[in-house]
Amino acid sequence: MLSSFKPTWMVESIYQITPEQLKRENIKAVLTDLDNTLIAWNNPEATEETIAWIKLMKKNDIKVVILSNNSRKRVKKVASILELDFIPSALKPLTRGFKKALEQYPFSESEWLMVGDQVITDIRGANKAGIKTVLVKPILDSDAWNTRLNRFIELKIMNYLLKKDPEMKWRDTIHGRRIKEQ
Repeated sequence: MLSSFKPTWMVESIYQITPEQLKRENIKAVLTDLDNTLIAWNNPEATEETIAWIKLMKKNDIKVVILSNNSRKRVKKVASILELDFIPSALKPLTRGFKKALEQYPFSESEWLMVGDQVITDIRGANKAGIKTVLVKPILDSDAWNTRLNRFIELKIMNYLLKKDPEMKWRDTIHGRRIKEQ
């Protein structure tokens, strides 16, 4: 049952995911969570690192779409700055937002990758939709009030998954070396 929360890969940061890694897996499009994955949850501005990563993806013909549970107004503000398509009010972990992406863009499930910082919403939803996943560490240690309960539950789920599968480790890239836990 808890296997539906298991990510395909675990990478410290979205910025460590490169076009070369994606092409090796035949990934042509990335769905990315917004808060604490692409940008800090409490800051609507994109960092230079975020902008550079988006430019790199675009230069290499990797489609990037923001998939967020946030409101249209919140997501549009960031998506406009980054010049990205977006799907707001996705209702993750339901598959509604993922299916919308699959309908809107000419990529099959196997050509998509979901990147997010929460196993309950991002990873479980993508797994249910048949999309590969990367769990990243949250950009900030703090969260919005509505995410704190999820984090508590996630800790229990992750402890179970890590105990069951010792190969589940944080890596520096999708196919990279394991990172020693601190």
